[in-house]
Amino acid sequence: IGAYFETHIEQGPVLEDADKVIGVVPGVLGLSWYDCIVTGMEAHAGPTPMALRKDALQISTKIMQEVVNIGNRYPPYGRGTVGMVQVFPNSRNVIPGEVKFSIDLRNVSSELLDTMHNEILAFVDKTSKDSGLSISVERVSYYPPCPFHPDCVNAVREATATLGYSTMDVVSGAGHDAIYTARLAPSGMIFVPCKDGISHNEIEDAKSEHLEAGCNVLLHAMLGRAGVV
Repeated sequence: IGAYFETHIEQGPVLEDADKVIGVVPGVLGLSWYDCIVTGMEAHAGPTPMALRKDALQISTKIMQEVVNIGNRYPPYGRGTVGMVQVFPNSRNVIPGEVKFSIDLRNVSSELLDTMHNEILAFVDKTSKDSGLSISVERVSYYPPCPFHPDCVNAVREATATLGYSTMDVVSGAGHDAIYTARLAPSGMIFVPCKDGISHNEIEDAKSEHLEAGCNVLLHAMLGRAGVV
C-alpha cells in the first residue's frame, strides 16, 4: 500500500458552523473507554430518610458530572461523555442499589488523555471514600491519538487549494478506518460538512455538492500522492 485516503462526513458541527466545504484532517483524537459500577443498597423510597440512604444513582451523578467537567477542563479537544446508564432495580419507588454506566474520555495527545484518566480515577476514589459506597472503574478500551502522515495531509491540502474549495483543519473526534491503515501505510482523511453536525442518527444528511467536493478532493489527493498530477 503506497498510501490510504478516506473521505467522510465530519460527524460534527465545526465545518458547517464555519461555512467551510472541506476539512483537512491532521489526525484523530485518542480515547479511553471505561465501565463504572456504583454499589449502594436498595431501600424503600418512602420510609428511608435522605440522610440514611445509600443511593447508588445519586453518587453516580456526581461522577457523571465530573466526566463532563474533565472534558470541559481541556479545550479545545477535551471530550467527556456518559452514553450508557443502567439503574438497578429500576423501580419507581426503590432507591437504586446499583448503577452501571460508561465513561468516554478523548483528547488530542496521550499526555492529556493520561491526565484525564488520572483525574477521573482520583475523583472516583475520593467519592467512594466520602460516600462509603463501593465504586469500581475498569478501562475497557484504549486507542492512542493518531496523527496522519504529513505527506497525505499536505496532499489533501494541496488538492483543496487547486480545486478552490474553502477549507480548514479539523481534528477528528471519531474513529475511522484510517486510524488502522495508518499502522500499515501513510494515511490521510477528508471531511465534508453534515447537516447540523448530526451523525449516528436517522436524520443524518449532507448536501450533494459537498459530497461531490469531497470526492473531487479525494481523487486529486490520490493523484497528487501518486505523482500523476
